[in-house]
Amino acid sequence: MIRPFGLAGVLCLAVTAPLLAQHATRGAADGLLDRLVGRWRMTGSVRGRPAAYTLEAARVLQGRFVELHMVDDNRPPGYEARVFVGADTAGGRVIAHWLDNFGAAYSVPHATGEVRGDTLLLAFPYPSGAFRDTFTYDSSADAWHFRLETADSTGAWRRFADYDVRRRRDRAPGAEREED
Repeated sequence: MIRPFGLAGVLCLAVTAPLLAQHATRGAADGLLDRLVGRWRMTGSVRGRPAAYTLEAARVLQGRFVELHMVDDNRPPGYEARVFVGADTAGGRVIAHWLDNFGAAYSVPHATGEVRGDTLLLAFPYPSGAFRDTFTYDSSADAWHFRLETADSTGAWRRFADYDVRRRRDRAPGAEREED
Protein backbone atom coordinates (compact mmCIF):
# COMPACT_ATOMS: atom_id res chain seq x y z
CA MET A 1 0.00 0.00 0.00
CA ILE A 2 1.29 3.49 -0.91
CA ARG A 3 1.22 5.97 1.93
CA PRO A 4 -0.50 9.29 1.15
CA PHE A 5 2.66 11.28 1.85
CA GLY A 6 4.75 8.87 -0.21
CA LEU A 7 2.44 9.29 -3.20
CA ALA A 8 2.51 13.06 -2.75
CA GLY A 9 6.31 12.97 -2.72
CA VAL A 10 6.45 10.91 -5.92
CA LEU A 11 3.98 13.23 -7.65
CA CYS A 12 5.91 16.30 -6.48
CA LEU A 13 9.14 14.86 -7.85
CA ALA A 14 7.48 13.97 -11.16
CA VAL A 15 6.18 17.52 -11.56
CA THR A 16 9.33 19.37 -10.46
CA ALA A 17 12.00 17.26 -12.20
CA PRO A 18 11.40 18.88 -15.63
CA LEU A 19 11.45 22.31 -14.00
CA LEU A 20 14.72 21.55 -12.24
CA ALA A 21 16.21 20.47 -15.57
CA GLN A 22 15.46 23.96 -16.94
CA HIS A 23 17.65 25.40 -14.17
CA ALA A 24 20.59 23.13 -14.98
CA THR A 25 24.10 24.49 -15.08
CA ARG A 26 25.06 26.74 -17.95
CA GLY A 27 26.45 24.97 -20.96
CA ALA A 28 28.40 25.68 -24.13
CA ALA A 29 25.44 27.53 -25.68
CA ASP A 30 25.30 30.03 -22.83
CA GLY A 31 29.05 30.60 -22.99
CA LEU A 32 28.88 31.41 -26.68
CA LEU A 33 25.76 33.55 -26.27
CA ASP A 34 27.56 35.58 -23.58
CA ARG A 35 30.13 36.57 -26.22
CA LEU A 36 27.33 38.30 -28.15
CA VAL A 37 26.59 40.67 -25.28
CA GLY A 38 27.73 44.23 -26.01
CA ARG A 39 27.56 46.98 -28.62
CA TRP A 40 28.43 46.03 -32.19
CA ARG A 41 28.72 47.42 -35.72
CA MET A 42 27.38 45.16 -38.49
CA THR A 43 28.52 45.75 -42.08
CA GLY A 44 27.88 43.58 -45.09
CA SER A 45 25.22 42.91 -47.66
CA VAL A 46 21.57 41.89 -47.91
CA ARG A 47 20.51 40.37 -51.22
CA GLY A 48 23.75 41.68 -52.72
CA ARG A 49 23.24 45.28 -51.59
CA PRO A 50 25.42 47.03 -48.99
CA ALA A 51 23.94 47.15 -45.50
CA ALA A 52 25.06 48.55 -42.15
CA TYR A 53 23.47 48.23 -38.72
CA THR A 54 24.04 48.97 -35.09
CA LEU A 55 23.58 45.94 -32.89
CA GLU A 56 23.14 45.95 -29.14
CA ALA A 57 22.94 42.64 -27.31
CA ALA A 58 22.07 42.05 -23.66
CA ARG A 59 21.01 39.26 -21.35
CA VAL A 60 17.25 39.62 -20.65
CA LEU A 61 14.42 37.76 -18.92
CA GLN A 62 16.50 36.86 -15.89
CA GLY A 63 19.44 35.94 -18.10
CA ARG A 64 17.58 33.19 -19.96
CA PHE A 65 17.90 34.89 -23.38
CA VAL A 66 20.28 37.18 -25.21
CA GLU A 67 18.34 39.90 -27.00
CA LEU A 68 19.90 41.20 -30.22
CA HIS A 69 18.53 44.61 -31.20
CA MET A 70 19.48 45.54 -34.76
CA VAL A 71 18.71 48.87 -36.41
CA ASP A 72 19.89 49.83 -39.87
CA ASP A 73 21.76 53.09 -40.40
CA ASN A 74 19.15 54.74 -42.64
CA ARG A 75 17.20 57.63 -41.12
CA PRO A 76 14.46 56.76 -40.58
CA PRO A 77 15.57 53.13 -40.29
CA GLY A 78 14.22 50.86 -42.99
CA TYR A 79 14.81 47.73 -40.92
CA GLU A 80 14.74 46.94 -37.24
CA ALA A 81 14.74 43.55 -35.52
CA ARG A 82 14.80 42.08 -32.05
CA VAL A 83 16.04 38.53 -31.85
CA PHE A 84 15.78 36.51 -28.65
CA VAL A 85 18.19 33.55 -28.45
CA GLY A 86 18.29 31.16 -25.52
CA ALA A 87 19.68 27.79 -24.53
CA ASP A 88 17.06 25.08 -24.00
CA THR A 89 18.72 23.30 -21.10
CA ALA A 90 16.13 20.51 -21.08
CA GLY A 91 16.49 19.73 -24.78
CA GLY A 92 20.16 20.54 -25.35
CA ARG A 93 19.36 22.91 -28.20
CA VAL A 94 19.12 26.63 -28.87
CA ILE A 95 15.84 28.41 -29.60
CA ALA A 96 15.47 31.81 -31.29
CA HIS A 97 12.55 34.15 -31.90
CA TRP A 98 13.12 36.73 -34.68
CA LEU A 99 10.79 39.72 -34.54
CA ASP A 100 11.13 42.57 -37.01
CA ASN A 101 9.29 45.44 -38.64
CA PHE A 102 7.91 43.12 -41.34
CA GLY A 103 5.26 42.20 -38.77
CA ALA A 104 3.93 39.39 -36.63
CA ALA A 105 3.21 36.95 -39.47
CA TYR A 106 6.94 36.79 -40.23
CA SER A 107 7.88 35.97 -36.63
CA VAL A 108 6.40 32.47 -36.82
CA PRO A 109 7.80 29.89 -36.43
CA HIS A 110 10.70 30.10 -34.01
CA ALA A 111 14.12 28.69 -34.89
CA THR A 112 15.86 25.72 -33.36
CA GLY A 113 19.54 25.12 -33.51
CA GLU A 114 22.73 24.15 -31.80
CA VAL A 115 26.18 25.31 -30.84
CA ARG A 116 29.19 23.65 -32.48
CA GLY A 117 32.38 25.05 -31.02
CA ASP A 118 32.36 28.81 -31.73
CA THR A 119 29.42 28.59 -34.14
CA LEU A 120 25.72 29.07 -33.49
CA LEU A 121 23.49 27.38 -36.10
CA LEU A 122 19.79 28.29 -36.36
CA ALA A 123 17.10 26.87 -38.66
CA PHE A 124 13.88 28.79 -39.28
CA PRO A 125 11.28 26.60 -41.09
CA TYR A 126 9.23 29.46 -42.58
CA PRO A 127 6.24 28.35 -44.67
CA SER A 128 7.46 30.42 -47.65
CA GLY A 129 10.95 28.88 -47.48
CA ALA A 130 13.43 27.85 -44.83
CA PHE A 131 16.14 30.15 -43.50
CA ARG A 132 19.46 29.04 -42.05
CA ASP A 133 21.53 31.43 -39.93
CA THR A 134 25.15 30.74 -39.03
CA PHE A 135 26.81 33.02 -36.44
CA THR A 136 30.55 32.30 -36.08
CA TYR A 137 32.68 33.85 -33.34
CA ASP A 138 36.37 34.65 -33.94
CA SER A 139 37.91 34.76 -30.46
CA SER A 140 41.26 36.12 -31.70
CA ALA A 141 39.55 39.24 -33.09
CA ASP A 142 36.58 39.32 -30.65
CA ALA A 143 34.37 39.55 -33.72
CA TRP A 144 31.54 37.64 -35.39
CA HIS A 145 30.49 36.69 -38.90
CA PHE A 146 26.76 36.29 -39.53
CA ARG A 147 25.60 34.43 -42.64
CA LEU A 148 21.89 34.14 -43.44
CA GLU A 149 20.77 31.76 -46.16
CA THR A 150 17.40 30.91 -47.67
CA ALA A 151 16.25 27.76 -49.40
CA ASP A 152 15.05 28.20 -52.97
CA SER A 153 12.20 26.20 -54.55
CA THR A 154 14.56 23.26 -55.22
CA GLY A 155 15.85 23.22 -51.63
CA ALA A 156 19.27 24.61 -52.54
CA TRP A 157 20.71 27.19 -50.12
CA ARG A 158 21.25 30.73 -51.40
CA ARG A 159 22.99 33.56 -49.60
CA PHE A 160 20.54 36.10 -48.27
CA ALA A 161 22.86 38.23 -46.13
CA ASP A 162 26.45 38.33 -44.85
CA TYR A 163 27.74 40.55 -42.06
CA ASP A 164 31.04 41.23 -40.36
CA VAL A 165 30.21 42.12 -36.78
CA ARG A 166 32.79 44.15 -34.84
CA ARG A 167 32.61 45.35 -31.26
CA ARG A 168 32.04 49.09 -30.88
CA ARG A 169 34.44 50.86 -28.56
CA ASP A 170 32.34 54.00 -28.09
CA ARG A 171 30.31 54.65 -24.96
CA ALA A 172 26.73 53.56 -24.55
CA PRO A 173 24.14 56.34 -24.90
CA GLY A 174 23.76 58.16 -21.59
CA ALA A 175 27.02 56.81 -20.15
CA GLU A 176 28.82 59.26 -17.92
CA ARG A 177 32.25 60.47 -18.98
CA GLU A 178 34.99 59.80 -16.47
CA GLU A 179 36.80 62.86 -15.17
CA ASP A 180 40.58 62.91 -15.62
